[in-house]
Amino acid sequence: MIRLDGKVAIVTGGAQGVGGGITRCLARSGAKVLIADIDVETAGNMAKQLNESGYESVSLRVDVNSFADLKQMVEVAMSEWGRLDILVNNAYNSSEAQKGGVLEVSEEQWQKDINSLVTSVYAGSKYAIPAISETGGGSIINISSVHGLLVARKALTYETGKSAVIALTKQMAVDYGEIGIRANAICPGHIVTERIQESTWKDNQSGLEFFEDQYPVKRTGTPEDIGNAAVFLSSDMASFITGHALPVDGGLTIQLQENFGVQQAHYVMDNPGTKMPYRR
Repeated sequence: MIRLDGKVAIVTGGAQGVGGGITRCLARSGAKVLIADIDVETAGNMAKQLNESGYESVSLRVDVNSFADLKQMVEVAMSEWGRLDILVNNAYNSSEAQKGGVLEVSEEQWQKDINSLVTSVYAGSKYAIPAISETGGGSIINISSVHGLLVARKALTYETGKSAVIALTKQMAVDYGEIGIRANAICPGHIVTERIQESTWKDNQSGLEFFEDQYPVKRTGTPEDIGNAAVFLSSDMASFITGHALPVDGGLTIQLQENFGVQQAHYVMDNPGTKMPYRR
């Protein structure tokens, strides 16, 4: 098992979902974790559970759309533990449906979504890099998506934002590698979080099975799949890896689309009761 003993990490949006999986995996590997989340109650419960299990964690209310909050989270980690080694930029505001193309997305929605998806990563890193450099270096992990590698229709701001996160990651890697800071992105596939399970798959097993058939490994992902990748990228075992966008997607993005589309058509014909989860 990879160990991160003595390391201090911040995970934005670390209370649940993908962020929760990352928080749990980092803590179990020995890192001290600051859970930075706008959901104070859930973050507090996560910290309490980890501490009761023998790990070390604190929670802090952080809105990643606030520069002041992001600056404070770094200050709190430094005050609490005297160092910072790992920053995971995971959180963004998903309360709005980020749908539509250039003609449909309003100027206001564009600005709001890009601030949440991209500016939050810039600002969190801006405040963390000086702190991480004090310890001689460390790891910044930005959560992008398979949507940052390939694009879906009518999802302008999400696809643009997640693509920009990859470019931002590469920029930080070349700019700050000389001071010991590595920057990598993780590109998750379909991760069944608590919210997605409740809202999408709870009453639609056939739809979930349709999604699972899309993956060469024949399953969708879990938050711990992303957490395990984050642990590796945070560790000395990844000391020669930087500027990389790592798909953690069960092979979804390696498939030839022409053949993939035919495969899915045959799946639906062979399983006529399949309930499609999303509508174009």
